Amino acid sequence: MAKIIIFGVLDTAELAHFYLTHDSDHEVVAFTVNREYLTDASFKGLPVVAFEDVETLFPPSEYQFFAPMTGRNMNRNREKVYNEAKAKGYKFISYISSKATTFGNEIGENCFILEDNTIQPFTTIGNNVVLWSGNHIGHHGRIDDHVFFTSHVVMSGHCHIHSYCFFGVNSTIRDYLTVAEGTLLAMSAALYKDSEAWGVYIGNPPKKGPKPSYETY
Repeated sequence: MAKIIIFGVLDTAELAHFYLTHDSDHEVVAFTVNREYLTDASFKGLPVVAFEDVETLFPPSEYQFFAPMTGRNMNRNREKVYNEAKAKGYKFISYISSKATTFGNEIGENCFILEDNTIQPFTTIGNNVVLWSGNHIGHHGRIDDHVFFTSHVVMSGHCHIHSYCFFGVNSTIRDYLTVAEGTLLAMSAALYKDSEAWGVYIGNPPKKGPKPSYETY
C-alpha cells in the first residue's frame, strides 16, 4: 500500500481522495497546495501543507504523489505541478477505475481514468492524462502527455492525440486522424480531418476559431 500526497483541495482533489480511498490499495495521507492558497490546515480530516515544504514533511523516499488537476491553461497548469513534484523526487501513481475497461494497455504516470472508460486494445496513453467518465478510446491509437478528455468523447481507431489537447463533452474524433498539439475540440464538435496546432474547433462540421486555444481555455 503506497502512501499518497494529493495536490489540491478543490473538487478534483476531493474526488481523487474518494476514488483512491474506495477503489484502490493506496492510502491518502495528506494534501498539498501552493503556499499562497493555503487557508486551512486540514481537508477531509487530513493535513494540508504548503507545496514548497512538502518534501521535507513527507519525503519522496516514503511517499508518492498524485496531481489530478483540471485542464485549465490547456493542461499546462497540471504539467507545471507534475514537473515540479518530479523535480522534488516524487514518484507518481495513476488511478484507473476498477469499472474502466482496459486490455493491458500501456498507461503512464499521474493519469486519472474514471469509471466507464473503454480503452480498446493496442492503444497507449502517456503521462499526466485525464479521462473523465464514459469515454470510448479506440483501438491502435496513441494519446501523448498532458491531455484531458471530459465525458462521452469518442476517439475512433488509429488516432494520434498530441500533447496538451482538450476534448469537450460529447465530442467526436474520426478514425486515422492526427490531432495536433494543443487542439481544443469543443462540446459536441466533430473532427473530420487533422487539426492545426493550438486550434479551437467548434460545431459540426467544425469551424476553427480565430484565437489559439491557449488564449481561450
